[in-house]
Amino acid sequence: MMRLLVAEADASLADFLQTRLQQEHFTVQLVTSSEQFSKVGDKIPLDLILLDLNLPGVAGPEYLRQLQHRWTETPVVLLYPPAAVEDRVKGLDAGADDVITKPFAWLELAARIRAVLRRRNRPAREIFQFEDLEVNRVSHQVRRAGQPIDLSPKEYALLEYLLRNPGRPVTRAAIIEEVWRIHGDSITNVVDVYINYLRRKIDAGADRPLIRTIRGVGYQIGGNHHGV
Repeated sequence: MMRLLVAEADASLADFLQTRLQQEHFTVQLVTSSEQFSKVGDKIPLDLILLDLNLPGVAGPEYLRQLQHRWTETPVVLLYPPAAVEDRVKGLDAGADDVITKPFAWLELAARIRAVLRRRNRPAREIFQFEDLEVNRVSHQVRRAGQPIDLSPKEYALLEYLLRNPGRPVTRAAIIEEVWRIHGDSITNVVDVYINYLRRKIDAGADRPLIRTIRGVGYQIGGNHHGV
């Protein structure tokens, strides 16, 4: 049975989440403050952490770094108070696997949790080769023409999404939904910013750029579509 740690400041919501998650056949441990969080044994295996950013003692998305140090492979879903899309992007860039804002529908939260767990448990070919680009999907190491490339977690997620659609254009809306896990919001320029980050690292100094802009559509990796 999968073990979830629910860190929620609102006692009634915490009880509700515990009851519904147990009905979904999860083992649930509740904490209501960062002090209680610190007492959870690091050696206790966790399959997912559900973290309320209003939890006492939690200083925003930066708190994720402490969790990632303690549970390096455990995905985190943030429960966010109503906030602008840029604020939620900060949480995802800090390492969260998904963000859901309050108030939320239980069915959507349950579906998001299942989706995060599927992504983490999905078997994948360890080494992905695309032309002279090599991506290790376990260690997240990236090389081009044998030279190592250092990517941030979000840059890596963006690259992997493009590589799952080789030679096919993907829209900015699809990218921001898949990589940033933001649904139904107006698109900011965050996709273009991160594409530029990737280009500087992946294509800089290469004889042939891999990442293309498809005018009026979005971006793609490889292929013969008209783009730049």
